Amino acid sequence: MRVTRFVCLLALAGAAPVFAQSANAPVPAPPSTSAVTNLEAVTVSGVQPGPGLWKVSKGDHVMWVLGTLSPLPDRMQWKTDEVEQAIAASQEVLGPPSVALKPKTNFFGKLFLLPSLVGARKNPDGQTLQQVVPAPDYVRWQVLKQQYIGSDRSVEGWRPIFAAVELYDKAIKRQGLTGSGGVKDTVRDLAKKHGVKFITTRYTVMVDEPRAAVKTFKSSPMDDRECFGRTLDTVERDLGRITERANAWATGDIETLRGLPMNDQREACISAITEAGFAKQLGFNDVQQKAQTMWIDAAEQSLNANAQTFAMLPMDEVLSPQGLIARLKAKGYQVEAPDGGDDASAVAQPAQL
Repeated sequence: MRVTRFVCLLALAGAAPVFAQSANAPVPAPPSTSAVTNLEAVTVSGVQPGPGLWKVSKGDHVMWVLGTLSPLPDRMQWKTDEVEQAIAASQEVLGPPSVALKPKTNFFGKLFLLPSLVGARKNPDGQTLQQVVPAPDYVRWQVLKQQYIGSDRSVEGWRPIFAAVELYDKAIKRQGLTGSGGVKDTVRDLAKKHGVKFITTRYTVMVDEPRAAVKTFKSSPMDDRECFGRTLDTVERDLGRITERANAWATGDIETLRGLPMNDQREACISAITEAGFAKQLGFNDVQQKAQTMWIDAAEQSLNANAQTFAMLPMDEVLSPQGLIARLKAKGYQVEAPDGGDDASAVAQPAQL
């Protein structure tokens, strides 16, 4: 689940306490932009094969799994021949696990809800980033904001998590990267083209009183300082590695993908949401686990019912010894990586869902 989309769900939620620095705390002058130490990296372009497909099987029933990644090279043209062939021969296409908030209101209620969303990104009580994040992080923010966002002052009133997402999105765009590369939409279009049923595995949280939830969220602080700081780290030092990872996906270099971390600042930002008090009240704190359980159940149903299934999963869920592919292996399914490697080899005991 991508951070940007996950954060957008906050418009229907509240938040938990945060320890802000004093409004009068002095802020040192920002260092020069030469302190930003990203290594230059060039994104690949043109027609690229993308990664091969993982094979999950039991007996003669097979699921071909595409590992997805974000961000990807913006000017890449994904060669989808292998993927299209696999989809065309499948009985179902299984989407990745996802989460959604749904207001329990009718169409006109949703229209009246829209004005209340205005200002949801802002800090409570008119606080600024300078007031709510540690002084050293604000110094770094000033440098990176000038480099990637420019002179726009409106973002200074945003919550740290929203400011972090804005900075990250601007930075990867400058790097020649794009959030999704259209991979999921392409897979969905190919399924439609060949008349193959697309299964969405989405865990939905119903919000009984969305207007009240928005009001609570807008007036409540959130402990999202770690998300902010980790995002600054990523933009300062890791854009070269992120570009290398995106290029590895595009060129099908599985070995390089195995050697590069996948999470960046994402886990810290998601935790800022799911660990907040409002999340627990809504049953929102464990939605990732619930969505993953739904996906495992759907995958097993498809593997049992279909001779062939095509599926998508985030690449970390494919490669990690604790990921969803490893969990399927722990349940007795055979797993083969496209390059012959064994990405689930570290699994010794059945995973607990």
